[in-house]
This record gives sequence, C-alpha cells and structure tokens, in this order.
Amino acid sequence: MNNSADEERIRLIPLKRYDREQFIKDNQEAFKYGAMEEFGLRDDHFEEDGEIISRETIERCIDDPYSETYRIVLGKRNVGGIIVHIDPETNHNELEIMFIAPNEHSKGIGQAAWWEIEALHPETEVWETCTPYFEIRNIHFYVNCLGFHIVEFFNSKHPDPNYPSENSDDEHDGMFRFEKVMKQE
Repeated sequence: MNNSADEERIRLIPLKRYDREQFIKDNQEAFKYGAMEEFGLRDDHFEEDGEIISRETIERCIDDPYSETYRIVLGKRNVGGIIVHIDPETNHNELEIMFIAPNEHSKGIGQAAWWEIEALHPETEVWETCTPYFEIRNIHFYVNCLGFHIVEFFNSKHPDPNYPSENSDDEHDGMFRFEKVMKQE
C-alpha cells in the first residue's frame, strides 16, 4: 500500500542504459534554461550546437569508472539527475553534474537529492563542485542551501590548472569552485 508521503519522497535511482540518451537531453535542457534566463539568446556561453554543456562533457562524466550517475525521481517522475565522482583513496569527492527539470525548480528537490548523496557517502571528507559565474541560482544553492564555501574563482587572471588554455574565452573561464568540508583531516 503506497501512501502519498512515499510518492512525494525524492529517490536516487542509478541510471539505466536505456535512459542514457534522455538523461543527456534532460541535462542539456536544464543547463540551457539557466543560461537563457540569464543571457537570452546570446550564444557565447555555449559549448556546442547551442548547448551550455556538451554531450561529450556529460558522457565523459557518466563513463568515468569512479562516477556514479543517478536519476532524481519524485514519485514516478524523473525530475533531474546527478553525477558524483567518488575517490576511494582520498575521500575527496566531486559533484560533477546536478540538474533539476526547470518546471521543478524551487521545490526543495535539489536539496533533498543532495542529502541523499551525502547519506550514500558518509566517508567523504570533502565535497567539491564548480559552477559558472552567471549561474546565480546555483551559487545561492551551493552556499546558502547546502553549506558549500567558495574557495576559488577561475578567470583569465587565475586559470583553472586542470583545464589549461591560452584562450581567455575557454569554457572554464569565470567558474567558481566550491568545497564542503565534511570531516577534518
């Protein structure tokens, strides 16, 4: 017997092979929505073919052997997705991608999904993630809702050492890096 509380509970379901293509499309739609809200039809923040986040980037994250990819499910509906990279040697883990369907924003779904991730990985000492400078909604979410701290800002004067580029218009230019310390070393 299902009660309505169970139907409204956020669940993380490992990504199924048959859902991979839709997961990628849903991810791109959610990221594009944020950029379009901020910039309109300007295309200078897009990685490929009008997408904020490229298929290649998403697939690289999904296919990483240390990554876990989940659908965020509310009731019976897919309402988002999350990919985390788990480093079992250092316990310094990374939130690589998290998205919520635009029509599901501001309902506490992202926060509930994140608490599920933290519960799945109590061994984590530090969580890390990045977001572009223009994603004010994400910055608010990571800092004010989840307890992350901004620790670095990558830009032309301080490039991301993981993505060296001579081009100041690089996709990693203008990115905030966040950390959430879970355990003191």
